[in-house]
Amino acid sequence: MSMRLTAALLLALAAPAAAQTGTAPAPTISADNLTETVRTLASDQFQGRAPGTIGEERTVGYLIGRLQALGLEPGGVDGGWTQPVPLLHTALASATRLQFARGNNVQPLVQGTDIYVSTLQPVDIATVAAAPLVFVGYGVSAPERGWDDFKGLDLKGKVAVFLINDPDFSAAAGEPVAGKFGGKTMTYYGRWTYKFEEASRRGAIAALIVHDTDGVGYGWNVVKSGGGENYGLVVPAEKRTSLQLQGWIAHDVADKLFADAKLDLNQLRIAARRADFRPVPMSGVTLDAAIPVRQEVVQSQNVLAKIPGAKRPDEVVMYGAHWDAYGEGKPDAQGRIYRAGANDDALGVAGLFEIARAFKAAPAPDRSLVFAFWTAEERGLLGSEAYAQNPIYPPEKTVANLGLDILQTAGKAKDVILVGKGQGSLEDDLARVAATQGRSVSVESLPERGLFYRADHFSMAKRGVPVLLMMGIAGASDLVVGGKAAGQKWVDDYTGNCYHQACDAWDESWNLDGAAQDIELFRMIGDELARSTKWPAWKDGSEFKAIRDTSAAARK
Repeated sequence: MSMRLTAALLLALAAPAAAQTGTAPAPTISADNLTETVRTLASDQFQGRAPGTIGEERTVGYLIGRLQALGLEPGGVDGGWTQPVPLLHTALASATRLQFARGNNVQPLVQGTDIYVSTLQPVDIATVAAAPLVFVGYGVSAPERGWDDFKGLDLKGKVAVFLINDPDFSAAAGEPVAGKFGGKTMTYYGRWTYKFEEASRRGAIAALIVHDTDGVGYGWNVVKSGGGENYGLVVPAEKRTSLQLQGWIAHDVADKLFADAKLDLNQLRIAARRADFRPVPMSGVTLDAAIPVRQEVVQSQNVLAKIPGAKRPDEVVMYGAHWDAYGEGKPDAQGRIYRAGANDDALGVAGLFEIARAFKAAPAPDRSLVFAFWTAEERGLLGSEAYAQNPIYPPEKTVANLGLDILQTAGKAKDVILVGKGQGSLEDDLARVAATQGRSVSVESLPERGLFYRADHFSMAKRGVPVLLMMGIAGASDLVVGGKAAGQKWVDDYTGNCYHQACDAWDESWNLDGAAQDIELFRMIGDELARSTKWPAWKDGSEFKAIRDTSAAARK
């Protein structure tokens, strides 16, 4: 991507001023600096920061200018500031054919009403020719938990039909499965992304998940809002998904579909909660589809910067935030056309700048610090996944990944929200360091929504890197002014009105003193790690512990 921004513009965009130098104590995180960064990145000049647009070009130029002004070194590919991330963008047109069939009984399907599908195939037409449907329960293959829903089933050429969430999500007390998958706390096996990945690993031609609002955490209106679009990483042909189509079946349509196949979906939900569950062929029901596809390759970039370690530069403490938002959309009630993500995640980007400023004002760390600004988080964590697939800094020597993604803007809090309780030792560090701020830890309020698996740190967790996420919408903060009730009101107002909407804009009513607290907390945790020989670990029971254990020798 060319960088057509002039040097003068880059310097103008680089405010606040360059970093302090020397060996003075780390400066306090500045709410004013956070404000200026967010107001800039959320302005119309950056056009909503969508990957592959002029908004990206301006954003990348701005990030690099700021990092240079702060005195950081390039941390990207070949000594540069960036890492290329080619993205496949697909959009389905009106279907030529989209239906379920059982013998002569044909059920036409309306995209967005009865079913919602998309594709990650770079093809002109996504085609499924009378492929048989097989119900695979929750579709979980977890040998470490003694669970296998597939029982050797060959899915090649078939359509896998899944339930959302984990096998124990709806389990009653006393059922053998109760607690095996975290109860109401979602594991990765409950995520729709895992189910599509598992279907592809087994060669399915399509994968459909029965929509359930409680299980997924949002209504059908959110599912269908995708408009038939999808984004994925550009990969060689041999690594492409086997799925021609992937998506969801509306709850009522699924009930009828199973009934037409002489199956009782409610009874199958119960059966799928047993370890002896076996896949159920859906009695001659097939999916038939032919849908034109518009496709393009979007060239995007991660931005990476570093502060080299003075003693062990090959050991890396990584901070991350995503620079992208949703770009241009339909005007809202105020006529705003850009979904600019002021909080999600311009505020996280601003936090990384402040942490970098603080480190540059202090003595050099023993370990290297890397600041990663990810692209395409809103398209499925794609920038961080591209990095994790082709890491610049080896995961086995990456000490931790500390992610900022949405911070509360309602003032100081008496607590900090923990996302992903029970995963790793970093949560113990969070509690200990928060106590030095006079704060306690509160656990996320809706762990069944799986927020731990829905931010960029997860791409690193899948490679075994210990992670910690700061996400303000994970629970109601106990605000100094107004307590939990005020914290819940902030969460409800933001998620109900502004999340992924044009409303997520800079607002004069914001109070960033609480965000500054959270950013300082992460700075202190990272500072401890960067000036020690400590290696955080996954806790027993975490699905990521075994991955990290395989590389233990590299850290001795």
